[in-house]
Amino acid sequence: MKARFALATLAAFAFAAALTAETRISGEQHCKAEPPTPVAIPDQPNHSYAIIKATCAWTKPIEIGGSQSKDGSETISAEMWGDKATDRGYYAGTMASGDTYSAKFAGSSRSKDGKPVGGEGTWSFTDGTGKLKGIKGKGTYRGSANADGSITYKIEGEYSLP
Repeated sequence: MKARFALATLAAFAFAAALTAETRISGEQHCKAEPPTPVAIPDQPNHSYAIIKATCAWTKPIEIGGSQSKDGSETISAEMWGDKATDRGYYAGTMASGDTYSAKFAGSSRSKDGKPVGGEGTWSFTDGTGKLKGIKGKGTYRGSANADGSITYKIEGEYSLP
């Protein structure tokens, strides 16, 4: 009897762990930012803040809950020192199914002569709708500049759904 109870308990824990297992995701998106308007901070040369808005489209979509990512937008708060910046922001994305998700991110970026060069950082899901309600997950991003001033981001991470 004790062995049967122990086996049933172990099976229940294994089933619960499988339900919350994290799924790896990987993709690539192309983002084009509106021109920022930095506001100078007079404490030292080349120090400024800027709010940057960008629209993004997935060139290699990620798949979450059986649907592929479609497009999104990001809002970035950047503290800049010359050609280097510390970035924080939020990304709002839409899936092909119509479900939406939000993620926050933080990292660093570089520019040269006022044009983006690249950047990297970490992200985590904050919310979702429909099948994505209660989504959890996190990952990394790495961006590189394109000739037209846009940035291509490689996204890696994992997620779990309730």
